[in-house]
This record gives sequence, structure tokens and C-alpha cells, in this order.
Amino acid sequence: MTRAPAFLAALLVFAGCASRQAPAPEQMPSSPSPSRTWTATQHLDHPLVGRIWDVAGGRFVDEDTLRQAVFSTHYVLLGERHDHPDHHRLQAELVRATVHAGRRPALAFEMLDVTQWSTIAASLKKDPGDAEALAQALDWAHSGWPDFSLYAPVFNAGLEAQLPIAAANLPRAQVRELVMKGPEALPLELRTRLQLDAPVPEAEAKAVREELDRSHCGHLPPEMLEPMALAQRARDAMMADQLLGLSVGNGALLITGNGHVRKDRAVPAHLTRRDPNAKVLSVALLEVSPEAVKPQAYAALVNAASLPYDYVWFTPAMPEDDPCKALRERKK
Repeated sequence: MTRAPAFLAALLVFAGCASRQAPAPEQMPSSPSPSRTWTATQHLDHPLVGRIWDVAGGRFVDEDTLRQAVFSTHYVLLGERHDHPDHHRLQAELVRATVHAGRRPALAFEMLDVTQWSTIAASLKKDPGDAEALAQALDWAHSGWPDFSLYAPVFNAGLEAQLPIAAANLPRAQVRELVMKGPEALPLELRTRLQLDAPVPEAEAKAVREELDRSHCGHLPPEMLEPMALAQRARDAMMADQLLGLSVGNGALLITGNGHVRKDRAVPAHLTRRDPNAKVLSVALLEVSPEAVKPQAYAALVNAASLPYDYVWFTPAMPEDDPCKALRERKK
């Protein structure tokens, strides 16, 4: 298999983030947005800011309705834009509300990989409840994820309630090996458990390849699309695997990118393939776009025919650099 350039192997770590494209302008919804103080400053006057859309019901709901859905579901997946402070604040609110309702789920993170389980345990034993000590033990500052201060509200919400903190992701070294060598890079037992040798429906495979191509600005060599898709599928499968391992008791709550909470092909799909009776709730936290004022329009932003989540909570937007600029520079 063609060896992946180092920058491609690094980029695939964030492949679960939704790619962006502008949908067509639409008519504004008639109801006003709920009032809330936000950190993000873009499009604060957008009519969807702060509103929660029930995808299956085709209606707006209040925060109590969303909290009730979170309380009553065994596996809850909370999406995010990784560097968006409001997304982490809303996640932390849902964690605290879940605890207040009497549930004590394991709190799992895409940002932590399964090689870090012992580090997490040792840190929490030495400094229980200390999120900053945990971040130092994990060497978060050199992890490649956004600054820990963004994630601290979520960790603090879990640690204050003494929830189990769980690592959910594949190690990056294994992800790179998958890209370079294919499924055989993983031990047979793990490969079998994650069902990586199982055929993928062509429509799903095609959609993933197209999304990867768009998200990498058309600069991915064609021969890299399938290896990158495999790595993304493996990460989704691993996070589902770890959640299934946490199924005893009060279930699990996963903190991850919006792309990983898609019900059509990401972590929820792997959960239900392995456990058809699994109760899964997918909540995406999406930034508003001035060109789209109806919830249904946001399906185009995540490259789907319809929104692939149970609920969408809309927030103001954060400034964003041109995601293709770095790739263009590398190609020079």
C-alpha cells in the first residue's frame, strides 16, 4: 500500500469534524431564539442560535426535553467543534444535569486513546478530582488537541461527580499504521472485534470517500482515499467498542467531534451493528450559518441528504481559518 505522507496521517486525526459548504438561503423561522450568554461572537442575531432541533420530530424543543432524552438513554454521544468553547460548556451542562437526575455514566473522550488508561487511573488515584493534574499527566499540551482550558469544563463536571473517565480512541500510531499498511496493521483479535474486514455498503463507502476528498480540499491522492476511510472507520469502531465495554451500570457518555456522532455511518452505526438493542442518542452542536436559517438546511453542511443526528443544538460561530490554506502551502 502507498505510504501516507506524514501530514495526511496527522490530518486524519480530525477527519471526524464536519466539512463545511454553504446551503442556499432560506426563510427565517418565526419563533425567536432562547436567550443565553455566549462566548462565540459571530452571528449572535441568527434566529437559530440557542435553539434545539428534534430531527425525527421535525420540531424545536426546549432544553428540558433534550435533558430528558439524555437522562433516559444508555449511550449518549455529544458532538462538538473541537475548538469551540460554547460547545464544551453545553456538554458540561448536560453532564451535570445527567448526574443531577441520578445517573452516573462513564464519561468517555475521543481525545484520550486506549494506551492512556493506566495514566488516567494513576492520576485520578493520586489527585482525585484535579482536572489540571490529569491534563499534565496526559501531556495534553503536546497532544495536538486544542488547549485544555476549552475541555476543562467537561472534565470538571465529570470529576466533581466522580464519574469514571474513559479513553475511547485508537492510538495515533495505530491509526498511521492502518493508513500505511491496511487492516493487517491491527492484531487479528482487534480487527475482528471492530469488524474492519466486513464489507462496507458501496453508498456509504462512496459518501465517505467524497467527504474525505472535500475535507482535504481535493489534495488527497486518489489512492489515499480508501486508506483514510479505513482509518476513520476504525476510529469510529474503536470508540463504539469502548462504549460497549462500559455498558454495565449507568451506560456511557462520549465527547467527540460532530462527524463521529453521525447515525448514518459513525459511532452510533457501529454501536447498533454490534448491539441491535443498544439505545443510542446522538446530539450535534452545530454553528449557525447566515445563509441557512432553517434546521433542515444544515444537512448540506454535513454532506447528508438529511440531518444524521437525533438532536441539533445551534450555537453562534467562531472565526475559522481557511482550512485549505495549509494544504495549498504544502503543495507548493
